[in-house]
Amino acid sequence: MSQKYVRFVGIDWGSEKHQACVIDAKGKRKEWSFAHSSAGLADLVKRLERMAAGHPEQIAVGIETPRSAIVEICIERGFHVFSINPKQLDRFRDRHSVAGAKDDRLDAFVLADSLRSDEHCYRRVQLDGPLVIQLRELSRLDEDLTQEKVRLCNKLGAQLNRYYPQLLPLCSAVDALWFWALLERAPTPAAGRSLSEDELVRLLATYRIRRVTAQQLRAALQEKALQVGPGVAEAASLHVNSLVERLRLIERPRQCCDEQLKAMLKQISEGSHPEASPGRPSDVEILQSFAGAGPTVTAVFLSEAAQPVASRDYQALRLYSGVAPVTRATGKRSGNRASIGMRRGCSHRLRWAMHIWAKNSVLHDPRSRSHYEELRNRGHGYARTLRGVGDRLLKVLVAALRDGRLYDAQRDGRPLVRANKEVPSR
Repeated sequence: MSQKYVRFVGIDWGSEKHQACVIDAKGKRKEWSFAHSSAGLADLVKRLERMAAGHPEQIAVGIETPRSAIVEICIERGFHVFSINPKQLDRFRDRHSVAGAKDDRLDAFVLADSLRSDEHCYRRVQLDGPLVIQLRELSRLDEDLTQEKVRLCNKLGAQLNRYYPQLLPLCSAVDALWFWALLERAPTPAAGRSLSEDELVRLLATYRIRRVTAQQLRAALQEKALQVGPGVAEAASLHVNSLVERLRLIERPRQCCDEQLKAMLKQISEGSHPEASPGRPSDVEILQSFAGAGPTVTAVFLSEAAQPVASRDYQALRLYSGVAPVTRATGKRSGNRASIGMRRGCSHRLRWAMHIWAKNSVLHDPRSRSHYEELRNRGHGYARTLRGVGDRLLKVLVAALRDGRLYDAQRDGRPLVRANKEVPSR
């Protein structure tokens, strides 16, 4: 039991109203509900401040989410806020109801009671800086826009494959601005055959495309079209025009978001140099010195794992990003029969960023490539090998952050592969 807190507060948060439960050190409790409004949050703070009697640090607040208006206002008023994974809370709930009962009052009580008895299972929440909050929002917006663009491009490709497949080899991903402009000029095979070579030359020159020539483009447009039913090409072209308009609508804010993301990283990098050591690189510069860690990966790590990066916590980073495996060794499945699987309880955005980082690092970093081939030679699958490469990258990253130095693959002069391992060239 914790001795520094005199009261423990559990808050079961909802969309319209929240349930609060306060337990003192002896187990006595008080409950009430409050609305999700300015007045409701003000009433919560007023009640807690009255209980704190001028010492807000003596009140611990437990909640399932690490980010919400409740969390922010409680931390700003000096209360200590702790968060817990909903799955862990579900296990604590079984202490009080093995029948599986669940309601808001019970959840609030379980939060307060488990925080009183098992504070070590909770994670203390700290507010991130304004720039980190903006960076997190920008990176999530960039991900949403990118996913929406991919979905629309997949639909566009499906429609073209339906009646206009000769254009797909020109731009297989159908995600280029010049390709959309071509579809606007030639939405059907008949319209494409009517385009002159001069028009195609001007189109390619406008978008500065050199990988495709006007002759190749005209040859593709002059190919014999698929035999489709009457009205199919015209109907599908209407769908294609709508998809192109939506893609253009998304592409503009996506490019703007990408530029803002880079500007925000530059601002964070310039503002994080301590005066005592002006030559020491910032966290942004150290992260981007790794091969494969571009602006998007850097933004995700600095925003979604701000506290572990700031505290140089290697174990927390590998847990959050999902590269740490999960071992199941119990009963007959112990020893050599124990199973080691992928960790699924992690931040999915960090897992995606770690996957991209490891994948690109294998292509451009000799040490990562060597480690990748060594793990593959041991018989590991592709995804498992990338997690192993990512685990090594996190260990090197934490060491670089602690030392305040940029990454250098040849810094220590050690061989890229072990002497007793033969790594074939691929």
